[in-house]
Amino acid sequence: MRLLELDFQRRSVASPLGWALLAAGLLLAGALWALQQRVDAERARAAQELARLQPERHDELRQAPLSKADALAQQASLAEMRRVSAALNLPWNGLFATLEGLPLKDVALLSLAPDARKRLLRISAEARDLEAMLAFHQRLEDSDGLSDVSLLDHEVLVQVAERPIRFNLLATWEVPDGRP
Repeated sequence: MRLLELDFQRRSVASPLGWALLAAGLLLAGALWALQQRVDAERARAAQELARLQPERHDELRQAPLSKADALAQQASLAEMRRVSAALNLPWNGLFATLEGLPLKDVALLSLAPDARKRLLRISAEARDLEAMLAFHQRLEDSDGLSDVSLLDHEVLVQVAERPIRFNLLATWEVPDGRP
């Protein structure tokens, strides 16, 4: 039988590859540290230059008033930004949830044309028959998010065998004033 040798405290032998990798890692870390120091110094210099130039910039802006055309263009641009911002801040998810929650068995929505500024919604749809159109109109009127639903026009499509009714509705989109 062979003699069994157990070595519980074996000495680790470092290989030359391990020492080379350690040295390369230390050199890379040192180079990155030096690069970071250079970037920080450059950033501090740029911040000082900006602080030095900033008062001059404000003086230039105060001395150069806008022409009347430029002022009007700036006001128009600001008004357009406010209009777009107000339209984006409306609760669109509530409107879509209201419309998606309606049973549309005999009615197909063709298009939605919201006017966020006037809080109006134009709905183009097609119904299987007159009763389905009137029922859809009533469900819109009874919904929480829409009121004053009006039938703008309707047309019976005689060229189609089933003779569906294509119609347009206009509804007032009720948006709560306060935000939760």
